[in-house]
Amino acid sequence: MANEKNNIPIKIYLSEAELPKQWYNVKADMKEQHAPFLNPATLKPVTFEELCGIFITELVKQELNETDRYIDIPEEVLNFYKMVRPSPLVRATFLEKALGTPAKIYYKFEGNNTSGSHKLNSAIAQAYYAKEQGLTSITTETGAGQWGTALAMACSFFDIKLDVFMVKGSAMQKPDRVEVMKTYGAEVTPSPSMVTNVGRKISEEKPGTTGSLGCAISEAIEVCATRDKCKYALGSVLDYVLLHQSIIGLEVKTACEKYGIKPDIIIGCAGGGSNLGGLIGPFVGEKIQGKNDIRIIAVEPASCPSLTRGKYAYDFGDTGKITPLLKMYTIGNGFIPSPIHAGGLRFHGMSPIISKLYADGYIEATSVGQKEVFEAASLFSRTEGILPAPESAHAIRATIIEAEKCKETGEEKTIIFGLTGTGHFDMSAYRMYNSGEMVDSILTEEDLQKGFETIPKVD
Repeated sequence: MANEKNNIPIKIYLSEAELPKQWYNVKADMKEQHAPFLNPATLKPVTFEELCGIFITELVKQELNETDRYIDIPEEVLNFYKMVRPSPLVRATFLEKALGTPAKIYYKFEGNNTSGSHKLNSAIAQAYYAKEQGLTSITTETGAGQWGTALAMACSFFDIKLDVFMVKGSAMQKPDRVEVMKTYGAEVTPSPSMVTNVGRKISEEKPGTTGSLGCAISEAIEVCATRDKCKYALGSVLDYVLLHQSIIGLEVKTACEKYGIKPDIIIGCAGGGSNLGGLIGPFVGEKIQGKNDIRIIAVEPASCPSLTRGKYAYDFGDTGKITPLLKMYTIGNGFIPSPIHAGGLRFHGMSPIISKLYADGYIEATSVGQKEVFEAASLFSRTEGILPAPESAHAIRATIIEAEKCKETGEEKTIIFGLTGTGHFDMSAYRMYNSGEMVDSILTEEDLQKGFETIPKVD
């Protein structure tokens, strides 16, 4: 099916031959790099050797690479990608019609794999490099479960043991996600748990807490430190994760160039930053070079607003204060967000790359409430036939806002947003919305201040 006016297909599928063979490293085009990670004990930049104590060696090399614009995708990873990629870029014609907007809306759909999200793009790469290093197990955390599911799939593919600490609130909301991870052979523990020192401490300090990604990260790292041939894997935030996710943006860029699509606005949900960074990477790289003037909008939940209401400061990436210090927009490592249904966006900080791009004015940020997000998700489901994940629906809501502005002004802007995954494991959330039981969490200045007080004072 094609758009009769300009002969652009409604659903754009690239061929296997057009699948990118390299990842794009946006740091090679950044005029100024983000601040280095710091050792919390010495406040000196973390060394390569120190990072290798936690992370897979090849990933540390990618993390510290600031010069190579493109990095080859290993053949085994590329072959795995071919099972689910390239993913389609779709014209949302029925959503446009429902909104009565002159805007052209496209979405990049990353939900066409069993994990249901974009997370598999980095999970398979991390599992591959772990296998190459001779590791036998990996520990990780997961919020809504997309990352845990993706890494469980990847570790199963390479026969690597996986332990997942899943934010307790999400584990309770999404028991089927837990079962999918277990089906792929992963051990899943709701966090905070009683199996780690940090989990027991947080449970004692905050009885009944539903947990946070920061807490789950601490538990995963603690367990990793007790094992031989084991490393910790992170599904967002870090530079190497955004590198792997750049395949999303590269495919979008290829599709746009092939059919003469010129985006005016690119929108992505933002929790830790992996989806957003991957989607916008090649475009923001050209924006830095002065080759385009695309508006790039990061969308986060109003209940966990690191970009829109946070501080740009050094902070721990976890609640237990085990990780290096990262310069990022943060609402404090001790902040425990409300148990909203977009579990993948409940992280207290933002990717150092995304934070730096935001601080330098290359991207914008906005926050939206939970009820309006599900209203947008429902409209999208009825018009476009895909049930979106709550995280993705944040981008949908912001897209609708921009499309309605075009309706008011009569401008025919082209908007592309990232549909990061499906919401088939989020039916408890849709049930609450449909029954009228869903509420918005009101984050007060007092709530924020409590989180800010946990940010370490670093000169």
